[in-house]
Amino acid sequence: MLASPFEAEDAVQETMLRAWKAYDRFEGRAAMRTWLHRIATNVCLDMLRAKQHRARPMDLGPAREPVMANLNTLPEVTWIEPIPDTLVAPDAGPEASALSKESVRLAFVAALQHLPPKQRATLILCEVMSWKAAEVAELLEMSVAGVNSALQRARAMLKTGGLTSEQPAVLDEAKREMLKRYVEAFERYDVNLLTKIIREDARQSMPPFDLWLSGREDMFAWWFGPGIGCRGSRVIPVGTANGSPAFGQYKPSETGSGYEPWSLQVVELTPTGVGEITFFLDTQKLFPLFGLPLHLDG
Repeated sequence: MLASPFEAEDAVQETMLRAWKAYDRFEGRAAMRTWLHRIATNVCLDMLRAKQHRARPMDLGPAREPVMANLNTLPEVTWIEPIPDTLVAPDAGPEASALSKESVRLAFVAALQHLPPKQRATLILCEVMSWKAAEVAELLEMSVAGVNSALQRARAMLKTGGLTSEQPAVLDEAKREMLKRYVEAFERYDVNLLTKIIREDARQSMPPFDLWLSGREDMFAWWFGPGIGCRGSRVIPVGTANGSPAFGQYKPSETGSGYEPWSLQVVELTPTGVGEITFFLDTQKLFPLFGLPLHLDG
């Protein structure tokens, strides 16, 4: 709902506070879990009323040339933030885990931001939480017909974005080998190896900068041009974020001692290679969330 693990944590705290204050009025007519979800949804709706929607660089305009002049920050934009999958479904079985990962994919979360808050809540409650329309109607103070209509509109929007049938790549042996080759190629900064593993139509973004790149050629023009400082980086796996493999990237320190944090890479795979890389640059905030140190020794 909120597109930020940090705002989600605030929402959890507020949910528990509201539940504690209202517990003496809990009559047991619904399951405790349902009652807590009702409170949590209302907390999210309240938070969303006071905030603008979050975005990815791709939401703001077309891809541009890989030159420093196009590297801008937009203080009025709030970016979608990654979340470790272990915080989404830490103890879930394979089926629930797959559903949770699907519901937090960066592209899916970005699409949700274009829905009005109640429509967003309707989609999540029905599609992710598997609530019945009558339950959602009671929670959101809508009619069942209104819930079904909102759900239909939300599904249509996602279908327009091609998001209804796409699934996150399962990390089978072939995908694990693909990731191993990507890490090796990136750490060696070997353009020949990178060409073999990154798709020709791949995309790259670097929040909080609004610049995003479309196509392997432009990505390499950046990596071997303005981004040449990434040569010699260390890449540390941290499991998955938003349903995709994630890595902490450390650049060689300018002091010559060890490595300094540069980005959290979220790598989206396709059956034929790396399809998209998001370099989240707010390492002071994100690295502790993913259990990454803020310095690596040489």
